[in-house]
Amino acid sequence: MHTVRRRGVNLVIVVTHKMRMCFLLLICTSFFTLPLCSLANTRQSYLYHHIHTAMTKSSKDKLIIFDTTLRDGEQSPGVTLTVNEKIEIAKQLSRLGVDVLEAGFPVASQGDFDAVERIATEVGPLMVGREAIGKPMVIAGLARAVPADIQRCYDAIAKAPHKRIHTFLATSDIHLQHKLKINREECVARAVTAVSFAKTLVDDVEFSPEDAGRSDQDFLCKVLGAVIEAGATTLNIPDTVGYNMPEEYGSMIKYLIANTKGSDKVIWSAHCHNDLGLATANTLSGIINGIRQVEVTINGIGERAGNTAMEEVVMAVHTHPDFFPVYHTINTPLFFRISQLVSSLSGMVVQSNKAIVGANAFLHESGIHQDGVLKNKTTYEIINPETVGANTINLVLGKHSGRAAFRSRLQDLGFGELSDEEFQVAFNSFKALADSKKRVTEQDLLALLSDQVSSSAGDKATFVVKSLQVVSGTSFATATVQLQNTVTDDVLIDAAIGKSGPIEAVFMAIQRLVGKKIRLLKFDITAVGEGVDALGQVSVKIAEDKSVASASDSDESTEKIGAPNQATYHGHGADSDIIQAATKAYLNAINRLVANENERIQGERQVDV
Repeated sequence: MHTVRRRGVNLVIVVTHKMRMCFLLLICTSFFTLPLCSLANTRQSYLYHHIHTAMTKSSKDKLIIFDTTLRDGEQSPGVTLTVNEKIEIAKQLSRLGVDVLEAGFPVASQGDFDAVERIATEVGPLMVGREAIGKPMVIAGLARAVPADIQRCYDAIAKAPHKRIHTFLATSDIHLQHKLKINREECVARAVTAVSFAKTLVDDVEFSPEDAGRSDQDFLCKVLGAVIEAGATTLNIPDTVGYNMPEEYGSMIKYLIANTKGSDKVIWSAHCHNDLGLATANTLSGIINGIRQVEVTINGIGERAGNTAMEEVVMAVHTHPDFFPVYHTINTPLFFRISQLVSSLSGMVVQSNKAIVGANAFLHESGIHQDGVLKNKTTYEIINPETVGANTINLVLGKHSGRAAFRSRLQDLGFGELSDEEFQVAFNSFKALADSKKRVTEQDLLALLSDQVSSSAGDKATFVVKSLQVVSGTSFATATVQLQNTVTDDVLIDAAIGKSGPIEAVFMAIQRLVGKKIRLLKFDITAVGEGVDALGQVSVKIAEDKSVASASDSDESTEKIGAPNQATYHGHGADSDIIQAATKAYLNAINRLVANENERIQGERQVDV
């Protein structure tokens, strides 16, 4: 029994679990009587909302949010996150209310193993922002249906309070014949062996039949029934290549649940790719037909055309509480902030018209629409911007704001756990920006914090900028760059001429200093906010060019990009001076390249589940 008191009104909610129904008894203990029907028109209307929510939840299933931004999302071409960046994103996902976090693929590389292990240790126990949920995230690792992979996965997640092994094996005839070169009987045997071994290590085991969307459904029922008997607790049904139509995917889920032995003993999960632009639609169709876990990523990033976007699925359920048979526990006002953080650190710019978190998601230009919104927002807005955090992005700090105000804002943004040293670095960056910019918004702070995470000393940056001087005119530009090698402590200085302008000159000088020829694959620059004093945010993608150097760097535009599997590195930089921002981004990417070379990772694998 739960009692809520407000201004003399006691609302007693009695929940009978056997009947799974809620009965509401309104008792008035003040000098007046308040009819239930009038609640919506009084200052107690929020009570009605919470009562309705409680009654709704009692008759619905919890939708488990399984985030794979750090695993499948990082497989986006050109995206390479450092360990520190992964940990920061993981902390924000925990605060967002994610139920299960797939932290990585531990056997892929030592770097992946280290990242998963640190997330399990440092983020696994966190309860900040999760008080209403009552428990920390489950930390999951991905493993092929191979004993060595599964053991490696367990070793990485072992320190997490709640842990899961997610193992997979292809089941479509296309994969069995051409990739694995095994028959169906061998497939069943391998799947059972993998799940049985994983079950000896953890209680929570998830199994995915890769390419389920193109697999024979009766064979799927056989495989899934066998792994249930072996101890699987979650069955994930991936549309690996984004092939299915919504009705097709939904009917497949319904058929599998109805025809798989022991289907009532497990949680059914959806993992859809966006090759035909239907990932969200397929996932929602799955929910209607029995799915109770969705595998998603922030901004929908992922292999090829991407994955199902978490914010789209959650807000679809959120805005249609009477349509879907599930409820969620995501802290939706954090969506806009974490979207920007992931975008900054991954280098994948969110398209302006992206649903929920795009820059234009809540903008109206049509005169008819503007007139309607001014009269009543619900005429053209089905989601209140505050619901996804889009309204707070312009809250302002200035050069007179002190440490207390700045720390308070960092806590609001989810960066309240910075060490004293990290806080001082962030505060100094803020003050430097405030001296040149009158209004510092949350967008600016997120850009600065993303920049700090990317260039964190914890990721062992080999080269740092000591000084930079640029002279530019109408014909050419010159740049003098001074770098320090943090490994040898040497100070290096060189200059270069750029035919195309100051950025080219800076990049050419840096190439000469680090002794590498670099191919620039992508250069994006965006203004954070408005005005001539806006912060500039630069994102670059590079690859080392090991071919014979061309006569001039300008010839680079005529060269081929290179092999499809060529290693690429992303860099991020933010500064009120766009040349400084570009320098930071370029050097950030080069430091990642150098770090990768130093580690000499062997046998790195990328997997698409």
